[in-house]
Amino acid sequence: MTKKLPKLVATSVVRGNQPSERQGGVFTVDFEKQEIKQHFDWNTSEIDFKGRSGNRSLRGIAFSDEEILIAASDVLFRCDRSFKIKTISKNYYLQDCHEICRYEQTIFLTSPGFDSLLAFDLDTKEYVWGFHLMRQYDQWAGHTFDPCSDKGPIAVNEYHINTVYVDSTGIYFSGSRTKALLHLDNKMKVSEISSLPAGAHNARPYRDGILFNDTESNCVRYAARDGKDLAFKILTYDEGDIEFADADGSNVAQQGFGRGLCPVGDRFVAGGSSPSTISLYDFDTNQTVGSVNLTMDIRNAIHGLEPWPFDD
Repeated sequence: MTKKLPKLVATSVVRGNQPSERQGGVFTVDFEKQEIKQHFDWNTSEIDFKGRSGNRSLRGIAFSDEEILIAASDVLFRCDRSFKIKTISKNYYLQDCHEICRYEQTIFLTSPGFDSLLAFDLDTKEYVWGFHLMRQYDQWAGHTFDPCSDKGPIAVNEYHINTVYVDSTGIYFSGSRTKALLHLDNKMKVSEISSLPAGAHNARPYRDGILFNDTESNCVRYAARDGKDLAFKILTYDEGDIEFADADGSNVAQQGFGRGLCPVGDRFVAGGSSPSTISLYDFDTNQTVGSVNLTMDIRNAIHGLEPWPFDD
């Protein structure tokens, strides 16, 4: 029997736009039905975002029961499954948040602006834990802190921690400048699980190895423990088809920039890229199943990406 293709939730970010212009939004992309829906965008939504996030655009995605959790730079939104925002939770130590991950009743959030991780309790609706990463004497280290106090770390973005994944074995996280996937155990000991190329995104354990966006090489890569390396080249387009291709390169994502990555069951992996494109990779056949493009505007890139967990 042919396996049904997935439905995904994606956030997009727009770089190089003025505050009055569109800043990305939230979409569902149904590969089976070949259907794309935008549920709200940053500027035209009925929600007034002014003052609620220092930087624009929506980023990491997670789910809890009938709720959707979406992060922006310094805020966590709790939404119902129709994407109506229920609560908004900010924290001083949440700065430039990228990816988030749910484990049991806790949402773990990356905070690159403080080289930290934060934890948000879904029951109490409070930030309850923080961890600040450091490197001392050429060894990884760190310390916990209370994100509701004024005793936390100073703002520093040395490692740009942008990815977190949590399971029963601990917390896995990395940044574009850690050059490694790190593991934090229950004794708050930091260890290296695997080396990563500079600029990698979305690194996490997968099958018997490590899955990540090798962003600098424009590919999705799987590195197994037995040394086998599987890579899917990220889709790029003819330059003549790209909108705003002459925009200032310092303010836009380059074409094929890989960010946003999620396993879908035990067979497929979905990956995001710019201009906003979502591709589906089949790990059983080592083939790219297909791709969906949301816009050819090079300023617009996929950020968060997760499988839709609800029965429609």
